[in-house]
Amino acid sequence: MCGIVGYVGPQQAAPLLLQGLSRLEYRGYDSAGLAVVGSEGAARLQVRKLAGRISALASLVTELPVAGACGIAHTRWATHGAPTQSNAHPHCDCRHELALVHNGVIENADVLRQRLEWAGHDFVTETDTEALVHLIEEAPGETLEARVLAALEHIEGTYGLAVVAAAEPDKVVVARQGTPMMIGIPAQGTGMFVASDPAAILEHTRSVVHLNDGDVAVLRPGGYELFDADSRPRVRQVSDIAADLLGGELAGYPHFMLKEIHEQPDTTRATLRGRLLFTEGSARLDDLNLSASALAGLRRIVLLGCSSSWHAALVGRDIIESLAEVPVQVEYASEYRYRRALQEPGTLAIAISQSGETGDTLEAMRAARVAGARVLGIVNVVGSSIAREADGVIYLHAGPEIGVASTKAFTSQLLALTLFGLYLGRRRDMSPADGRELASHLAALPGLVAETLTLEPQIRTLAAEFAGAGSWVCLGRGANLPIALEGALKLKEISRLHAEGYPGAEMKHGPMALIDSDMVVVVVVPQDAMYAKTLSDMQQIRARDGRIVAITSRDSGGGGGGGGGNLGRLVDHQLRVPAVIPLLSPVLTVIPLQLLAYHIAVLRGCDVDKPRHLAKSYSLE
Repeated sequence: MCGIVGYVGPQQAAPLLLQGLSRLEYRGYDSAGLAVVGSEGAARLQVRKLAGRISALASLVTELPVAGACGIAHTRWATHGAPTQSNAHPHCDCRHELALVHNGVIENADVLRQRLEWAGHDFVTETDTEALVHLIEEAPGETLEARVLAALEHIEGTYGLAVVAAAEPDKVVVARQGTPMMIGIPAQGTGMFVASDPAAILEHTRSVVHLNDGDVAVLRPGGYELFDADSRPRVRQVSDIAADLLGGELAGYPHFMLKEIHEQPDTTRATLRGRLLFTEGSARLDDLNLSASALAGLRRIVLLGCSSSWHAALVGRDIIESLAEVPVQVEYASEYRYRRALQEPGTLAIAISQSGETGDTLEAMRAARVAGARVLGIVNVVGSSIAREADGVIYLHAGPEIGVASTKAFTSQLLALTLFGLYLGRRRDMSPADGRELASHLAALPGLVAETLTLEPQIRTLAAEFAGAGSWVCLGRGANLPIALEGALKLKEISRLHAEGYPGAEMKHGPMALIDSDMVVVVVVPQDAMYAKTLSDMQQIRARDGRIVAITSRDSGGGGGGGGGNLGRLVDHQLRVPAVIPLLSPVLTVIPLQLLAYHIAVLRGCDVDKPRHLAKSYSLE
């Protein structure tokens, strides 16, 4: 969501800041701005901001140039206050001597605002952030960093922030509590960077220092200092960020989402690479850090996630319980963090997040640890907060995902959960023969994913027929119920259509009242143990004039093979994915739903890669 980039050094800051902001567009935003501290004789603090795209901000800077070698910039995803020019960051103090950008939420902003207004401060925005810049304005201290530390003592909530002052033009002060911030360390003599996302600075450096909660840093052209909340100097490890983080260009595709859908043969292969042990019938997961005694004492697994990651967790529950026979519960991370987490010996919590920075999931993981659980992370981004705080980690290796709607990361999450189920199952009661069989099926998946993508022309035609339909229902059962939920989510996220996901049998318990000839019903119905039951659900819908699109497997329907009957008599359209064992079918059945949402969105003129009101990674509540 909101993004921060800052620079101090010998170069002009504005071009570097605009370049960094452009690399943060994929996160989603609705306004942007920058502040540059000018040189002697120039207007010291120059702020340019607007509601709209970074390209418009660049045009504004061209029209009204800024000059200076120290600055901060921001992309905002509106929380407190509408997406307007005044609410856009950076925010300034009353005397226009300080500028601040902020990610997070100041929970006591209303109380602070009342006190500061009573003290004579003028507020010009609706944001919670403005209270923070006025706090720094009146805080005691001889230096900017001292004033920032003093102001933060009054803050309740989360923040990743960067501050500049007209009186100290060679300095950026940075702080973190709950949202990611990192220092970029380029070649000596080229200045220093700060960012909330490594994508913003990757073109200038691969070396970063991640701030921990409570850290405050001071960046100068020749280096940086790092302190904790008590002003004690701290040393943090320098990490390397992945060279391919930016994900390259569109490579001929019209949108990143379509590119990432078509990358799934490669990303499934990358997630599995080096992890399948065919002889032993097991999986290699080198970074789990689970001892033999911890595995032996495992009694319960809690899977934590939001949105698509929550859907992946639902599939993972079926997989892990089937392979390892360990009870698994799935929790919305945003709700789990506020529940009373019961201490239960032998609990393992697994936090699932593409970015590794999802605020709700990170806090849920911390809550699980407080309750005595050992915690693992399943993440795509190396060095992310979840990866660094978890006891162990499974990396997806899916490469950068630029489109806001998750596609390739979702299928890689399913595979990571399957690998964990195989790993755990083989250390419990799964036989080597069963392990070897599953490993062989997993190894075949990349080719089956590529085969599934050949359905795209058929899906494009289907999208043209149904793009005008205003309401959709997606149905599934068993391990494919979460795929129906994911399909409905994609239609909502990308196509801006009303869509709901349900278990097939639940239709008769209320939602059937919605079915008529205007309703499109997508049914995920591969040849599995629930096939006959799902056919019955479809017959009830058909009897009420619902239009049915079936996502099925090639050993069902069409010719009446596979014992499934001829779906052609029951459905309006069927999309047949390759046959695969039921445990792995969600990896294939989700792909037609991704493509369907994409092509409908294009036909409806939606902004596919940056859907309205949404962000790539939510680091706040």
